Amino acid sequence: MASAPGTPVRVRFCPSPTGNPHVGLVRTALFNWAFARHHQGTLVFRIEDTDTARDSEESYTQLLDAMRWLGFDWDEGPEVGGPHAPYRQSQRMDIYEDVAQKLLDAGHAYYCYCSQEELDSRREAARAAGKPSGYDGHCRDLTAEQVEEYKAQGRTPIVRFRMPDETITFTDLVRGELTFTPENVPDYGIVRANGAPLYTLVNPVDDALMEITHVLRGEDLLSSTPRQVALYKALIDLGIARQIPAFGHLPYVMGEGNKKLSKRDPQSSLNLYRERGFLPEGLLNYLSLLGWSLSADQDIFSVQEMVAAFDIADVNPNPARFDLKKCEAINADHIRMLDVKDFTERCAPWLRAPFAPWAPEDFDEAKWQAIAPHAQTRLKVLSEITENVDFLFLAEPVHDEASWTKAMKEGSDALLATAREKLESADWTSPDSLKEAVLAAGEAHGLKLGKAQAPVRVAVTGRTVGLPLFESLEILGKEKTLARIDAALAKLAA
Repeated sequence: MASAPGTPVRVRFCPSPTGNPHVGLVRTALFNWAFARHHQGTLVFRIEDTDTARDSEESYTQLLDAMRWLGFDWDEGPEVGGPHAPYRQSQRMDIYEDVAQKLLDAGHAYYCYCSQEELDSRREAARAAGKPSGYDGHCRDLTAEQVEEYKAQGRTPIVRFRMPDETITFTDLVRGELTFTPENVPDYGIVRANGAPLYTLVNPVDDALMEITHVLRGEDLLSSTPRQVALYKALIDLGIARQIPAFGHLPYVMGEGNKKLSKRDPQSSLNLYRERGFLPEGLLNYLSLLGWSLSADQDIFSVQEMVAAFDIADVNPNPARFDLKKCEAINADHIRMLDVKDFTERCAPWLRAPFAPWAPEDFDEAKWQAIAPHAQTRLKVLSEITENVDFLFLAEPVHDEASWTKAMKEGSDALLATAREKLESADWTSPDSLKEAVLAAGEAHGLKLGKAQAPVRVAVTGRTVGLPLFESLEILGKEKTLARIDAALAKLAA
């Protein structure tokens, strides 16, 4: 039983506020958001914060900030409200307690008094006998006398859901028809001994009460789906749920060594990408390719184009590998697609403290505006702008000794002296004139332009690679350029 045809689409994104958001979580949010927007449906943003040991208010704030930065809007949830508020599970505990009691009263759940030692012992025995090692139903049908004996021993029970003795089959939106036999889906806990509800209860209860029609989530949660299907049937029986949502399990995002990308992997942290200056649209473009594609021959597209084309049936069930170099390349394409004014504004954080190594008063807005169009074509991420333009705003260029050694070969002093002479008489309103001056200096020493400009670039900018050299010299200006060549000549002489 799944969503009826024509039912308005309602999906949810329900992260736990534990630590920094990671890219796998963002990919899940993206697919849910795109699915909702494609179908003119509703995106419910729900916070699953019942794990008091791991959840934090700081992580909650980071989640909301990340959603805004990525450009995801939500129709119901924190700061927006909605008909099913509250949208933080920590504020819905009375709801879960009520539902758990109704499940107990109707016989869909029961109290389990087994100790952890007893559970472990019976699981070991089952494994040794070659049988499934899940819960064996020991407390399913306790007599009143057995219950009283356990209570007399001071045991505090958990609540278990009573799985039906039947095969469970459902059609996964990504993987097709899936079947689970009873022996592989044992009874499971829904309320801890201290009365705290477990994810296995609160997640489907909230989905039911919030009338979620489609659940798009990670493949790692697939094994819990037959449990949720059975619980949904019980909730329908109790009049709490109207339907079983359609499930779609998204493929793993793989990191190094064919392992699932985890929070412990450095490249998984969303904050890392923000700090490096990835564009939200570039990062989302790449993450959408981890299991989906717009077409076979188009890797670069906008989120609007994705929304228009997104179909959950097109998601590939196979694991997708996270490739940082491809992510950077796609981000570079999106940087080049920006309007120049937009580009200059987005670079602003990296042009001031704490990222910029120059004093605020040494920053020259006119020079920045002049160099920006040249820089825009060279960056993979926005943070690279700092080292690309620092030569314009520092009193002296930052000389990387490796670059200096590489560029300043034997005879470089003579070449620089000739280049200085040619540049002295060049037209400084024309990059072509500056290029001709360095070309002429190279020819005088039997060098082509590429070899001739390397010592000039290092002398003036401090680096062997960077922005277009002659445009950079023009923007830096004649006086500073010649002074830096003089300083390089003095260093070589020393």
